[in-house]
Order: sequence, then C-alpha cells, then structure tokens
Amino acid sequence: MRIQSAAEFNSCFKGCMPEKSTWGTKAGLVGIHVVLVGGLFLLDSDLIHCTIMHPWYTALYVLLCALSLFQYFLTSLTPPGYVVDVLKSQSGEANMKGARDSIPCPASGKETIVTIHAEGPSHATTSYGVSSVIRAKADVNPSIPSASRNSSCGYCHVWQPLRSKHCHDCEKCVLRFDHHCVWLGTCVGQGNHCRFWWYLFEETILCVWTAIMYIMSINKEISKTWWRGGLEIILLIVLLFCLIILIMLLIFHTYLVLTNQTTYELIRRRRIYYLRGIPNKVHPFSRGLLRNIYFFCWSRDDFYTIESLPTREELEAKARPYTFQDVLTCRCC
Repeated sequence: MRIQSAAEFNSCFKGCMPEKSTWGTKAGLVGIHVVLVGGLFLLDSDLIHCTIMHPWYTALYVLLCALSLFQYFLTSLTPPGYVVDVLKSQSGEANMKGARDSIPCPASGKETIVTIHAEGPSHATTSYGVSSVIRAKADVNPSIPSASRNSSCGYCHVWQPLRSKHCHDCEKCVLRFDHHCVWLGTCVGQGNHCRFWWYLFEETILCVWTAIMYIMSINKEISKTWWRGGLEIILLIVLLFCLIILIMLLIFHTYLVLTNQTTYELIRRRRIYYLRGIPNKVHPFSRGLLRNIYFFCWSRDDFYTIESLPTREELEAKARPYTFQDVLTCRCC
C-alpha cells in the first residue's frame, strides 16, 4: 500500500473543501460604511435640514464615500501580479509549461529557458535558464552565504524571482509580495499596491470627515432622546478606533513607498535569503525618494518588471553616511 505524502494529502484535502468566498467580507465592509454613514443622517435630524440648505456639502461627502467604496472594489479586483502571468506574457504558453517543470529531472539534464525582463543596472532584457539562475544566485550578492538556494517555488513549481513569495491563500506566487489582505480577499503586490495606498488615503479622509460630523452632532445644543445620544457616542468610538488603524496603516505604507520596501521584506528581513548580510538601514531596491514615488504611482511599464539586487559597490554607496554635499546634490532623491 502506497503511503500518501503530506503534500498530496493537503492537495487532496483542499480539493474536497469548498472554495473560500470573499464576498461575505466585502458585504461586511460595505455594511460598516452604511451603518456609520447612514446612522449619522438617521440620528441627527438637523443634518437633513443642513443638507437642504447646503446641498453641495453633503454631495461632496457622499461622493467621497462612493469613491472610497469604488477604490476598494477596484483594488480587490485588480490582480496583484502573479508570477504565472509574468511567465505567460513574456514567454508564451510553451515556455510557461517548461517553467512549471522548472526543477530539472535527474534523468534528463535539459534546462528550461524562460525570457524575463530583468531590471538591473543596465535595464537589459536577458534570457535565463531556470536552473542556471538557481546556480548563479551567489553571483547576485556575494555577501549572502545562502543566496545559492533553490529559487523555484516548492508549491506551484515556477521560478520565483526576487521579492516574490508564494501566498498560501491565493495559492500563487506574487511579484513584490507585500501581504495578503483579508478585507480585500486578495494579495497586495506589484499590481495593486498603488491602488491599495490610494484606498487607505481615501478611507482615512472619509473617516476624519465622518468623525468631525459626529462630534459636531454630539455637541449640538438640541434636545435628543437618551438612546440617540448614546448610540452616537458608541458609533463615534467605533469610528475613532477604525481611524487610528487607518492612520497607522497609511503612515506605514507611505514609509514603504518612500523606501521601496514591502511589509514582508520589512518584517521577515532576516529570514529572506537575498537580504541577509545587508545592514538594516540600507534599502537595496530604493531608487531615491522621488523616483520611488514615480515608479510606484505612475510608471505602468514597471508592472511586469523583475527586479535584481544592486552590485556590491552600489550597496556600499547606499550604506555611506550622508554628507552636506549629498544634501546639495539631492542624493536621497
């Protein structure tokens, strides 16, 4: 009797389980917006009168609420940038089949060739042999002792470029993997990180505006029933809690954008093989503040770019302390 391996058992078990649906989470988030925004108009009778007197104010508020929800669904439906899609777009279906079997079989010494756009100092397009890429990892950063490890994903069996990671929820490798967002129901990666930042920004502005309207409603000197006043305070507390989380996330992801990092790289820096041996204050993928912002927000040709580590000389230059001349020459930009 053949004993099934753990991978085969997990694959069979997942196949028997129903697919996870994220529409319940999306409906819950929309429901939170309806309760917090709709409760404000239901509990404050004077707000309806102000809407009639100043319709533009309420129209802008409702427009911001609709824009925030639209940005949420747009971010959740945007692919984060799967490695499988990159291989398909760059190499076609034939090379994609070879990339899935990128681990060379001991019986045959054949090497699968996959054409990938690799962004390095020369910004050149190079044809890599998957097994040769694995062997050449030590040449990418000689200071990293474990850089020669196998760079083929053990789950989906595709070549795993730098800054990519396999997501066990999406069951795919994601380019420039940041994290898997439960609220979005998808990963945040190279393809949708910019939209995720804009969603956080719009949601933060909406929460600040709503909190101000709640505070103004509570401080109004008009007679209210006790349950209306109590319910307003409870909703305001919930709103302030959400606002604190959103502000922290917005500041955190703004820092990641300015330094060209990801949440996964920042938290698991010591466990990521291509970042070992690099000082914590050195951000190897950073192009400078202004260029980081440009490539993050506006550079659409960067969507399917495979990044590479800078050379040892470039890393030493990044680790060099700033001088007055560096400030004048805008080295940080």
